[in-house]
Amino acid sequence: MTSKRTGYIFVLTALVIFSIQDAISKHLGSLYPPIFITMIRYWAFASFAIILAARSRGGLRAAAVTKRPALQIMRGVLLAGQIVIVTISFATVGLAHSQAIFSAGPILVALLAMPLLGERVGWRRWTAIIVGMLGVLLILKPEDSGFDVKLLVPILAALNFAVYVIATRLVSRDDPSITSFFYTGVAGAVAITLVGPFYWTALAPQDWGWMLMLCITGTSSHFALIKAYELLDASEVQPLTYLQLVFASIIGVSIFGETLNLNMIAGSAIVVGAGIFTVWRESVVARRNARKPEPPSSQTLT
Repeated sequence: MTSKRTGYIFVLTALVIFSIQDAISKHLGSLYPPIFITMIRYWAFASFAIILAARSRGGLRAAAVTKRPALQIMRGVLLAGQIVIVTISFATVGLAHSQAIFSAGPILVALLAMPLLGERVGWRRWTAIIVGMLGVLLILKPEDSGFDVKLLVPILAALNFAVYVIATRLVSRDDPSITSFFYTGVAGAVAITLVGPFYWTALAPQDWGWMLMLCITGTSSHFALIKAYELLDASEVQPLTYLQLVFASIIGVSIFGETLNLNMIAGSAIVVGAGIFTVWRESVVARRNARKPEPPSSQTLT
């Protein structure tokens, strides 16, 4: 079996596990405080991050050394907050509708990369961004009763994650990936533990099994994704992640009785298409710049 084929298997495995994880998060998030659910889940994730760092070259001591400590800590806090917001979104908006809005992530990253990373975007990516935003508006199109304010929750989650991605790009300029992963787990666990105990709730006996499954899926999905990135380029992985929208829609409709309207289906197709083009175009420009290096200030992403 070729390394690329193995990488694609890891991607698909991660996406299936992520979808199961999202369904469990929706179930538990509708019964218990999302901050409490996130804290328990993050403890398992932090333990996984520490074990992985300890097994890396140089061990924990080397993994903890960072040139951007404030930014690394901020990333951990952002991701912990992201999980809280996403859990609320799944419980209140639904899996399918939430994932449809989350699919605008690469487009939001492209927008934020201009002011935060100093990147310049050419007309091709601007076109994709505008088309993608129109797709998001189609997803958010108000029904006869008016705009549903609950949709602000997944919008906030998408924006928060875009900022997290930008911060990750910034720290990757100075720190290795294992350092970033270590701080994502540890800093996020510390942050959520400062507030989580105030939301502590006794779990029903039957829900301890679901909580255990959430912790297992939370760690195994990240492990599979890490293995995928070891074998594939980001540009090969990113387009496949949109399958999570398909999986979420199937689970949402078949298990939770969610409904898909025409606006959401059409808007999602537009957003996914624009997102895939944005990721592809970025990889093309990155390869071009690698062959002919330019100063960051003059880098143009077209």
